[in-house]
Amino acid sequence: MGNHLSGKVALVTGSGQGIGRAIALALAAEGAKVITNNRSPVKVNVTNQLDEARLARLTPEQLDWYNKEIEKYSGDAETTAAAIRAAGGEATAFFGDLSDFNMAKKMVDFTVDTYGSIDIIVNVAGAFGFAPVEKITEELWDRVTTVKPKGFFNIIHHAVPYMKKKGWGRIINCASPAWTGGDLRQCEYCAANAGVVGMTWGLATELAENNITCNVFAPAAKTRASIDMELFDKVVEADEHATKSGKPFLKYDDTQPPEPFAPFIAYLASDAAAHVTGSVFMTMGGFIGRWANPAFEATMFNADGWTVDKVIETAPTTLFKDYKNINQKD
Repeated sequence: MGNHLSGKVALVTGSGQGIGRAIALALAAEGAKVITNNRSPVKVNVTNQLDEARLARLTPEQLDWYNKEIEKYSGDAETTAAAIRAAGGEATAFFGDLSDFNMAKKMVDFTVDTYGSIDIIVNVAGAFGFAPVEKITEELWDRVTTVKPKGFFNIIHHAVPYMKKKGWGRIINCASPAWTGGDLRQCEYCAANAGVVGMTWGLATELAENNITCNVFAPAAKTRASIDMELFDKVVEADEHATKSGKPFLKYDDTQPPEPFAPFIAYLASDAAAHVTGSVFMTMGGFIGRWANPAFEATMFNADGWTVDKVIETAPTTLFKDYKNINQKD
């Protein structure tokens, strides 16, 4: 075990399985005491998008593959905490839904009551769904965006006073590459993750004087959700495919697990990363990429204001010089 986070206390939401579990283990491996979390103990392990009706559409071979793979993702907050303790670390599980404002307060207070502080927040919990925009229900929109960014806000809102009092804090929020859009039929998920990025950018400046850094990581990793990605398009009509092209983002067998990049999140939580704030990273296997900060790419100005004719005259050589829209490829 390392000691880069010795004496620190971390709360990792959504850490029962997958990415959150890998990060909780990585923080503990560097000496942090960890509160692990997911909504409730896992009784029956299922995916998010493959309900009984959709599973019934799988071939026997596909269903056999599903049953074998789903068993690899059967953990919850307690099994993650137990794994940390077995490795010599300190961890305690808390079951609760961070999208509930009062439950989020209980989670934060439990962290402080258990270990005396809350120094690090890693928000990993999430929800998603696939549908063209005209078929996204209000329930789906609310279910996804109530976790991100609202649930993340709930945790941060209750934790920041403790961090300000101590004069130290690390807030690390999980988004998705979907925050940039792309060949997707899940605009609610794109909106949720773009909201995480916007919120984090705002907090990075707001909390800078309190020695609290705020960053985002957008992972691509093999998790329980990867099973959804592998099978979803096989059980829905073509006009409901997860992507417009009908091609998968990444094939299941080509997707790497989250463990290779988890130490990078531990780095962001350490004193060594005190200068890193307001940044958005993509993490995939051993790859770490940092997105550029937003900046004007082109401008135009007219002191007398604009008419449509003046825009038509001026824009092609200024605002839209070398312009390519989001669907045009290089």
